Amino acid sequence: MLEHTKMHHTESVRFYGSPQVLNKIRKYAYTAGAVEASSDSMPAEELFPELVTNPQGTYLKGIRYREDLTQVVLSEMSGIPRRHISEMESGKRPIGKENAKKLAKALSVSDYRMFL
Repeated sequence: MLEHTKMHHTESVRFYGSPQVLNKIRKYAYTAGAVEASSDSMPAEELFPELVTNPQGTYLKGIRYREDLTQVVLSEMSGIPRRHISEMESGKRPIGKENAKKLAKALSVSDYRMFL
């Protein structure tokens, strides 16, 4: 079976918070080379409908892509069968508390509840 090789990237980010915090984030973003989004931006749910129906699986898949891991490598790191990881990402299998803890440890996520 072919392993994932394409890197996904984020082109836009939306922050919510107090005006003071947002101005601080905006300042740091400008120094890093970011630019303000145009008014034609859209919510992530419109681009990725699976965020509405399967947020935990989408989050798992996104973190795995961010860390540049294949399902096979994540399976080896977490001890969860690759088939189960695939089913969790597609929403066919619930992640569950024990698997969430294993995934959080393997992916260096501080709070396993993000997968629940």
